Amino acid sequence: MRQRTIGGTAVGAIGLGAMPLSVEGRPDEESALTTLHAALDAGVTLVDTADSYHWHAGELGHNERLVARALAARSAADRAAVLVATKGGRGRPGDGSWTVDGRPEQLRRACEGSLRRLGVEAIGLYQLHKPDPRVPWADSVGTLRELLDAGKIRAAGISNVDEEQILAARDILGTGLVSVQNRFSPAVRTAGPELRLSERLGLAFLPWSPLGGLSRSAVDGPSDALVAPGAFHRIAAERGVSPQRVGLAWLLALSPAVVPIPGARRAASIRDSAAAADLVLEPAELAELARPFDEAEPGALAEPARPAG
Repeated sequence: MRQRTIGGTAVGAIGLGAMPLSVEGRPDEESALTTLHAALDAGVTLVDTADSYHWHAGELGHNERLVARALAARSAADRAAVLVATKGGRGRPGDGSWTVDGRPEQLRRACEGSLRRLGVEAIGLYQLHKPDPRVPWADSVGTLRELLDAGKIRAAGISNVDEEQILAARDILGTGLVSVQNRFSPAVRTAGPELRLSERLGLAFLPWSPLGGLSRSAVDGPSDALVAPGAFHRIAAERGVSPQRVGLAWLLALSPAVVPIPGARRAASIRDSAAAADLVLEPAELAELARPFDEAEPGALAEPARPAG
């Protein structure tokens, strides 16, 4: 698989968002492990998880334990090649809702719990899951600085943020900040400014729910319906590939900073997603895909910054 870089660490250009393996509608554990191994076999070396990726109350860290179990079955060389990115700062009471808690004491506890579940001395990439409006941003991000300085995490990331928050985090974390994870997909393109800022700062941009509009996501609500077939489907038919593969190739073409993290519940899904790393779209195809997915959707990127690297 072609490579991209996150904070100086080379990873496969397509990662895996492991959340669907643990939340509502999740597969059984053996099927989940099969999916994780299929991702690794396909060249995926970025696995995105979080302590809050679980379904029921009392399952804190369900997804992290799955990831750790899959990696434990691999060779030492395989394990060393994988960047596990986890997150802290959100919770799930077990009733389907999500909470936010960015207090420094909570983030410290969350990090310690993730270290234990992943079975590592330092987390490769630790991300603040979402800003907490009740906590000063500098306090939450400052805790990531403390974790970096203590050697508990090797690199820091932030998620669900705006440009101002990215710049403030960069001031606090310096080169310890390596990534931004925001929602971005064919159907949801409003994070274009954050993507461009990340590129300018040398940060990786990890689109979550990157297949929005082409596939259902574990975070989609009842109103997030799939759209009627359009340019992504037409180009996919011409290429003899899935619309999802075209969607991921389009994301890669937007910027060398982009590392999509599509979710998967089945081995076949992540194998198809991984193949997008080798799909290079033509300029005319990119121009067509650059048009707003939905004419009512604001903020679409007008054109790719450059061909995918």
